[in-house]
Amino acid sequence: MRRLVVGAGVGAALGSAVFGSAVFGSVVLGSVSAQAADLNYAPRAPYTVSQPLNAYSWAGPYLGGTLGYEWGTVGNNPTKPSGLIGGVTAGYNWQTGPWVFGAEGDINLSGANDTFAPWKFSNPWFGTLRGRAGYAFNNILFYGTGGLAFGSLRAETFGLSESHTTVGWTLGVGTEFGLAQNWTAKIEYLYVDLDSSNFVITGAKNDYRFGLVRAGINFHF
Repeated sequence: MRRLVVGAGVGAALGSAVFGSAVFGSVVLGSVSAQAADLNYAPRAPYTVSQPLNAYSWAGPYLGGTLGYEWGTVGNNPTKPSGLIGGVTAGYNWQTGPWVFGAEGDINLSGANDTFAPWKFSNPWFGTLRGRAGYAFNNILFYGTGGLAFGSLRAETFGLSESHTTVGWTLGVGTEFGLAQNWTAKIEYLYVDLDSSNFVITGAKNDYRFGLVRAGINFHF
């Protein structure tokens, strides 16, 4: 009888152990499966790259062309030359945050001329070498500019002509727009003062002062 009771107790203990192991195994396997599912199917955070709000760069060299209109006055003469102008431009910009500094030069052909009585004065060409300083709102640049100016003043009367090349100064303002990372467009006003020189055929000192408005396109390298 004791053997029967002991056997029954042992059997019950073994059964309980087996059942407990099965339950424990199921729990462990379920936990591992859940973790595997989480690893395989959990959504991942998207990869992002931080970019500055002001991404447009004005720095570097550039080449361009301009087209505009010029009007002026000749000293000691009533003529007021005016006409179309066109030229080429080259420059370089340095940028520190929104501040842009640069140097620019240009050479232009001019159709500005005027005739009064026997006198005709014209400005066949002119050029400038200037500094620029401005403030950029991303791809829009507002700037001031000034520096050296030089050009030719021609006088004509009774079939005679005389030309003088003189040096002076220029000041102006402008706005430049970034159309793409390599292309910009600008509109600019300059005041130019060319120094006087003695003209034999007029018997006087004649200088030339003029303003101009021009538009331009630049390619930035």
